[in-house]
Amino acid sequence: MKTTGKSRTLKMSLAMALLGSAAVGGLILSPVGSKIADAKPIVVQAPVGAPLSFADLIEKVNPAVVTVQVTTEIEAPEQYGELFERFRNIPGFDDFMDRQGRGEGEEGESEEDEGPAPREGRSLGSGFFISDTGYIVTNNHVVENASEVTITLSNGDELEAEIIGLDELTDLAVLKVKEGGKYPYVEFELGAPPRVGDWVVAVGNPFGLGGTATAGIVSAISREMNGSNYSNYIQVDASINRGNSGGPTFDLYGKVIGVNTAIYSPSGGSVGIGFAIESTVAKEITDILIKDGKVTRGWLGVSIQSMTVEMAESQGLKNEKGALVADVQVGSPAEKGGIERGDVILSVNGLAVKDSRELTRLVGGLIAESKNEFKLIRDGKEKTVSVTVGVRPSDVDSAFNRGGSESEGEKEDEVAPEGALVHGLTVKPLSKPEFELFGLKENENGVLVLDLNRNSAFAEAGIAKGDALLEAQGTTLKSADDLASVIKNAKKEGKKNILVAVRKGRATIFLPVEIEDLK
Repeated sequence: MKTTGKSRTLKMSLAMALLGSAAVGGLILSPVGSKIADAKPIVVQAPVGAPLSFADLIEKVNPAVVTVQVTTEIEAPEQYGELFERFRNIPGFDDFMDRQGRGEGEEGESEEDEGPAPREGRSLGSGFFISDTGYIVTNNHVVENASEVTITLSNGDELEAEIIGLDELTDLAVLKVKEGGKYPYVEFELGAPPRVGDWVVAVGNPFGLGGTATAGIVSAISREMNGSNYSNYIQVDASINRGNSGGPTFDLYGKVIGVNTAIYSPSGGSVGIGFAIESTVAKEITDILIKDGKVTRGWLGVSIQSMTVEMAESQGLKNEKGALVADVQVGSPAEKGGIERGDVILSVNGLAVKDSRELTRLVGGLIAESKNEFKLIRDGKEKTVSVTVGVRPSDVDSAFNRGGSESEGEKEDEVAPEGALVHGLTVKPLSKPEFELFGLKENENGVLVLDLNRNSAFAEAGIAKGDALLEAQGTTLKSADDLASVIKNAKKEGKKNILVAVRKGRATIFLPVEIEDLK
């Protein structure tokens, strides 16, 4: 239908009227909008486990946390003595040295001939009471060289303390205040272990600022650090800095879940990666230190390594659980008890061994001179041996420096045979001088790696020129033919890897070598 100009005008008028009504309606509805604006602020209920404040917790535990002040004697470097010699004839130098605390002998005689006197050093750490009688836990590295230890309480009181016991391997120490009395103390959490994501609070003395509290979460558990096999570490992101060492990390119930011991920091300050010694380990060690003053650990006399998937496959094992014996010290409890190189230890007194760290902790917890049952796998068969463990030496590394033969006269008459090539590896039988070099016994065998293809499977496994190969798949290696035969048989059995005992210097390590592509 055709629309006339009059009708168009009428429609536009109606549209404008409707728009006007809408605008009026908006003005009429505005009081509703003002009611929304007057509504109460939005409040979101905090999730379970997220405290609105840590104040109550910190207020209760803070009196049990102390500042540890340590005084040490630092020997003056020898080069300073040479420096002093140059200035001795300068007028007034002796008087100057006396004013600096060089001291005088009897009847006023100078002791300058004895060289520079030790200087006094001071350092700070943290600690916490674990009993009302005044026992305090801190780090070994905080107090190990202390000549004097002073404890500062949260109220500012200073008390003298004595060192009860130290344990370097777990970096734990126990102190005791000399003044009697009842002291506020906290307890270790020995029940449910912390979980990743749990809230934690650290209290301590960072940079000398005593009574400092920081909060965060558990970032990871069962961390390894610095090659230590005697502790499990909890990683936390609560700020831990220098001076926090030895202080406690608490859960929300005021129980100590860890003893702060180290940080990861390229700059020296907190970057949110701190480590605390797990509470069950700390409790066990501190109890021993209070009782005996030191920790005496059991000792097998073996070097061990954790199993890998490739190692387990080469040995026909279902999983990589257990610890592989890489070497056995001559005359050690392990050798006397029948443990051999290549054994895979599965349990100790019925307690399963997950890896090498687990075995180290289990053996370290055994009573020296006690007899214990070790379940192991040898040549694919389970076997149990009884071993009387010894006392762990203070220097385990030197204990493994096994001596060889002293027959010096026979070295000159011996001519080393040329090497033979096998799968990109050039080897020759070990000679007597080389047995001495590697610290091997006279009745042992092996082949020396003279050269190898850097792209070979052996090089990729970590074998290098100058290493000695002692055995492969449990077979003693006396020549290149022995190695070739082992590889051939392993391929027939459908194995992807062979396990080779490699002597590097005076240490033995097992390395899995992939043989699928070896021609």
